[in-house]
Amino acid sequence: MSKLVINARTTAHRPHASGAASAAAPDVPPAPRWAQLAAKAAALSTVSSGVWRIAFGFGVPVGFTGATAAAYGEHQPGWGTVYCVVLSALTEALAFLTVGLVRPWGQVVPRWIPLIGDRRVRPLTAVIPALIGSAILTKVGMLSLFGGWARNLAEPDSPRGFGALVMTLAYLPLVVWGPLLGAVTIDYARRTLWRRR
Repeated sequence: MSKLVINARTTAHRPHASGAASAAAPDVPPAPRWAQLAAKAAALSTVSSGVWRIAFGFGVPVGFTGATAAAYGEHQPGWGTVYCVVLSALTEALAFLTVGLVRPWGQVVPRWIPLIGDRRVRPLTAVIPALIGSAILTKVGMLSLFGGWARNLAEPDSPRGFGALVMTLAYLPLVVWGPLLGAVTIDYARRTLWRRR
């Protein structure tokens, strides 16, 4: 009887043959704590700008004036709202993919995804796009931080005072998205590619 109980406990903890754990590489170590925190921070770095953009899309006055405010006002609410919501959702979805680099679903596609579910992720298919994205985001962030944002705010119809402060604080976290994505990607490559050599 005790042997039967032991066997039942062993099989209860054993991953199902078609489950994500069965396809995962057993030799891939878990992500270190710093990489997990960096991945979460990368995913959160787009939230404030997304909230600001959605509010703007629904016609909340954020400080634009003149012809710019009039042009936006023609489509908000309206197609401008749809554009702002879709752009914000897409941005957050892309940022959330960073979390996959520190989770099991970054090594095995979740079972519920059609056609490719429960298949191993080839590390380079994650590493190459992530490094390219990191380089682009870092460059855009640095260009914005060192002059681009100030030039945009200098436009005559741009928000002033409190509106400019709120918009700046909403978009400022985006500056860290690229570097955080790069750091997490390098750790993912270290664990999935370099360890095998």
